[in-house]
Amino acid sequence: MTAQSTRHIFLIEPAEFYANPETMETNVYQVDEHEPKDTILKKAVREFHGFRDMLVENGVHVTEVKGSVGCPDMLFPNWVSTHEDGMILYPMLNHSRRAERRQDLIDLLSKSYNLLHDMRDWENHDMFVEATGSLCLDRTNKVAYAALSRRTSSEAARKWAKMMNYEIEIFETRSHTDLPVYHTDLVMWIGTDVAAVCAECILPEYRQRIVDSLKSKRDVVELTALQQQAFCGNSLEVLGENGARMLVMSSRAHEALTEKQIKQLNKHFSRLVHAPIPTIETYGGGSARCLMGELF
Repeated sequence: MTAQSTRHIFLIEPAEFYANPETMETNVYQVDEHEPKDTILKKAVREFHGFRDMLVENGVHVTEVKGSVGCPDMLFPNWVSTHEDGMILYPMLNHSRRAERRQDLIDLLSKSYNLLHDMRDWENHDMFVEATGSLCLDRTNKVAYAALSRRTSSEAARKWAKMMNYEIEIFETRSHTDLPVYHTDLVMWIGTDVAAVCAECILPEYRQRIVDSLKSKRDVVELTALQQQAFCGNSLEVLGENGARMLVMSSRAHEALTEKQIKQLNKHFSRLVHAPIPTIETYGGGSARCLMGELF
């Protein structure tokens, strides 16, 4: 059976970090507080190191590389996914994000993974799907969930599913600003036997189908819209020592969970682990799951 989660995480330390104006058009969670760029970077790197150390202290294996100047979102590795039989390279909407796919990093991953699919040229046809940001994967049952946005096109998601022999569940969302949620991994996460979803963010005509699909295979934690805005949906199941399942999130997300939800989650995880990453969340509009590339 295909494993849902891994003990090995790929992290990219930012060489430059600020609220990227190119991505803010679709990412409504980014906020530019207009601090000096060197101040923002220092705070973000400090948070990144704390997050990395939290993973290592909890028995997670980490492969860490340095990002590039000119790529302020590179700490979010949305250009690649790995699978038990290889890796995939993805088409990115924003030009500044396409530069994140450095050849030396592709070569590094190629030492462990065969290239299954190179989808980069889909950009020339305005077809975008940004790895596990766009696709929330039930790896065990081979079902992919995709929330449509400018970064996730229906055609690209369906073609990916056909290539990977996955079923695909496509739906639409509305954020607190009425724009679509830019990535699926802000709306939901899937673990081995539990998942979480913000049904309030899913348009009514899709809502019940998506919730029922998740509940058919797992216990489901339902998140409120306010919890979604606090990045509770941007969590990830990761394995620690002896295969212990942990749920990784930001401290902001952890603080937004109710006691009832924590009790429900504790039935499925050895622990909930978190670290404060407020600068990354504010300027980058992404949280814990966005930082972690899974290495299978």
